[in-house]
Amino acid sequence: MIVEHLSLVDFRNYAVAEVALVPGPNVFVGRNGQGKTNLAEAIAFFATLGSHRVSGDAPMVRDGADAAIIRARLTHGDRRVQLEVQLNRQGANKARVNGSAVKTAELPRYAQVVLFAPEDLQIVRGDPSSRRRFADQLLVQRTPRMAAVLSDYDRVLRQRTALLKSARARGIRGDALSTLDVWDDKLVALGTEVIEARMRLAADLHGPLSRAYTAIAGEDHRPEAEWALSVRGGDPEEDAAASDATTSAPIADLFRAALAARRPAELERGLTLVGPHRDDLVLRVRGLPVKGYASHGESWSVALALRLASADLLRADSRLGDPVLILDDVFAELDVDRRARLAELAGGYEQVIVTAAVEHDVPDGLRARIVRVEAGRILEEADV
Repeated sequence: MIVEHLSLVDFRNYAVAEVALVPGPNVFVGRNGQGKTNLAEAIAFFATLGSHRVSGDAPMVRDGADAAIIRARLTHGDRRVQLEVQLNRQGANKARVNGSAVKTAELPRYAQVVLFAPEDLQIVRGDPSSRRRFADQLLVQRTPRMAAVLSDYDRVLRQRTALLKSARARGIRGDALSTLDVWDDKLVALGTEVIEARMRLAADLHGPLSRAYTAIAGEDHRPEAEWALSVRGGDPEEDAAASDATTSAPIADLFRAALAARRPAELERGLTLVGPHRDDLVLRVRGLPVKGYASHGESWSVALALRLASADLLRADSRLGDPVLILDDVFAELDVDRRARLAELAGGYEQVIVTAAVEHDVPDGLRARIVRVEAGRILEEADV
């Protein structure tokens, strides 16, 4: 897949912007805060339906505007497709494909992007929500219908949690809250689909993760990624080690049993304590959890390897060609050896987009085309 052209209206610090891109490497260069990352964020939105920097869409709308518009012309071999999304400060977003209105959830069917940024260090060092978000965005890219499943699960979760909070406020306990059973059925059905999809994803990542880590770090530290599930007991949000036990029982059965066991605690706290929203993707190197044990260099290598393994999976799955690989302000954070190894790996993709504050932080092999950015304006586009 190639992004040929990007157009922005009222997106971040851009009133209007037009930029052409080419196959191979494209480097956006500009001082910090000028808008180069905003260009990368806009391209990635079509694939992930979100930002790698903020959890909501409103911050992506330019100050004083009610909506932002992103348009991109993509090529898949000989086929061209025009994507458009309108991000509304209030209300639902709107999307178009080749001028025809579609559901926003349809956009990842046409765009595959893997973006790595310094914020990705939080995937390995941050709280479980960062790892769940990483996994779910990759799930949606590999299987776009999962966007609807995840959305439906979140809706049921909110409604069930609201019922628990109401029951706590009214002092209702135990079997007196019979309506909770209806929401349990919906939570189990949707949550089981999410859990099973995530577990398949972790299994599929094993080989690509190991290869990518070795390529980046220059040595094999046996990287692993395994889900700690709340349906197996304990609460990974509070103590990942409490739910490492494995069992051959079906996930749906474990889910129902865990909900029944935790109901008194849920009523006491007004929270849903069981389900994929409480799970954690446990990352290890050398048999030890990355969080708390890995060095800074190892943590960077794991974060990079997760994104490169994602790109490898998408490349293997897709009929759209390679995913677009975006490296957002990454090279300044890496030592010389990791810069060279990453540049060599990235050079094998059909299109690579790099952002950098200092042009010479980017290895020579990726500086084929430079786009200079200043204060929300595209100043210069040049082939080097």
